[in-house]
Amino acid sequence: MDDLVLTVDEAAKRLRVSRWTIYTLIRSKQLRTVKIGRRRLVPVDALSECIDNLAEVA
Repeated sequence: MDDLVLTVDEAAKRLRVSRWTIYTLIRSKQLRTVKIGRRRLVPVDALSECIDNLAEVA
């Protein structure tokens, strides 16, 4: 079964960027996340949304 959410580290690995870059995208509201307890998780579909939005800007 495919993952529904990823940790920040897993999202960074999938996008081949640093954790710092992921947190920067989160703070600038370019990457949607959910918070469960103390954990910040990235929905898998939010990664493709983020890439699409960044491609439009570029």
